[in-house]
Amino acid sequence: MFEKIIELIEKYDRIIIHRHKNPDGDAIGSQMGLYHIIKDTYPEKEVYAVGDLTPRYAFMLTRPIDEIGDELYAGALAIILDTSARSLISDERYTIAEATARMDHHLFVEKIADEEVVCTSYESCAGLVAAMAKECGLTVSSAAAKALFTGIITDSGRFRYDSTSSETFRIASFLMERKFDTSDIYKNLYADELSFIQLRAKFVLKIQLATKKVAFIYTDKAEAESYDADSFTISRGMVNVMGEIRGVESWVNFTESDGGVLCEIRSNTHNINPIAVKYGGGGHQKASGATLKDRGEAMALLADLIAQTEEV
Repeated sequence: MFEKIIELIEKYDRIIIHRHKNPDGDAIGSQMGLYHIIKDTYPEKEVYAVGDLTPRYAFMLTRPIDEIGDELYAGALAIILDTSARSLISDERYTIAEATARMDHHLFVEKIADEEVVCTSYESCAGLVAAMAKECGLTVSSAAAKALFTGIITDSGRFRYDSTSSETFRIASFLMERKFDTSDIYKNLYADELSFIQLRAKFVLKIQLATKKVAFIYTDKAEAESYDADSFTISRGMVNVMGEIRGVESWVNFTESDGGVLCEIRSNTHNINPIAVKYGGGGHQKASGATLKDRGEAMALLADLIAQTEEV
């Protein structure tokens, strides 16, 4: 499955690693992990990791994010991780690289790169990268293993989500053989500032039930700007305050921003991905997102969620 990707990595002396905008733990973990795997396996290669950064996951960085000039893309390979659509890629300059490759675990939306490995059976892109390293005999240092393990934790919900499989645990075991401090991971990943806990409490009070089976939160731009938090924290960071309401099967968090209405959709029962794709987004069967034009479009998406739950 990984032969073409490995051939490209071995062919190119300069490799630039991209991932999606507003990176979560899996995006950062897979990027940092792959960076170290390539550098440790092929020390002579130039390797760069580019893109924006989400403060919540900054602790996962094993090295600074690179700021590079356009000229470095000439004759280079760009690898895109954890991204299902072109519009979601952080730093569009991957298009000017000589060759491109993609590794992803999301449901397929469109072809992005020259060579692609898209496998939805993996709970995370970090797990997919780790599987490649394991299968192909690449060097996995403690730094790489820790980054990849953290990515697996975040996208598997600490091994609780139904995307977790026996392969997830085999890969986790492979990574843990590299000896790193898991307590350090959990301390940084799940310990929150008092301000974040207080913000979460405010969002619990904002929950509305569209029906007995569908919950939602809507935050307009003025309110979002009144919080001392970035849009990622308000949007993706708050969606799962609705995740444990008895009887609720699907839930969605809408957040107005300068770029449109950020929409995070989750379900414990239904495949909500087609709804996200309908509105220009994507993701997984039970966890997807999109960016919408306005409140009217947000309410149309909410109506689609309601209709989906009523079909059963």
